[in-house]
Amino acid sequence: TILPAIILLFIAFPSLRLLYLLDEINQPLITLKTIGHQWYWSYEYSDFMNIEFDAYMIPTNELNMNNFRLLDVDNRVILPMNSQIRILVTAADVIHSWTIPALGVKVDGTPGRLNQTNFFMNRPGLFYGQCSEICGANHSFMPIVIESIPTNIFIKWIMNFNN
Repeated sequence: TILPAIILLFIAFPSLRLLYLLDEINQPLITLKTIGHQWYWSYEYSDFMNIEFDAYMIPTNELNMNNFRLLDVDNRVILPMNSQIRILVTAADVIHSWTIPALGVKVDGTPGRLNQTNFFMNRPGLFYGQCSEICGANHSFMPIVIESIPTNIFIKWIMNFNN
């Protein structure tokens, strides 16, 4: 029994080191703080002054022809493509889960705790997600929409945000 335990330790230690290194975020370009509320998301661009907003689901009776029912929001998260993005996720009331399947991102937002992850978008477009935690009666009505745009357009958007 000793020999298999030693073999498992030789396998486990390098794997744990790799897991730690994969989770470490090296010099993110932008940090986005996400706060889950019942039943909407709040976003804060931590690297810029006074850029924060709430994102509510668009009600079915207010949808345009090019919107997705139960997936579109009134304020999309705008992020630059080809940039390392850090997401800080927390919650104000109950446990939420900030999930974007197309990006491979799922982070739990827990009240009193700040969780972080990172991702890299290499193409422009819209990425849809939802709260994937059963956080109450309307948890399925907490959509997430990220719009990935070129960096020069993102800079113009940031400059014009407060105007």
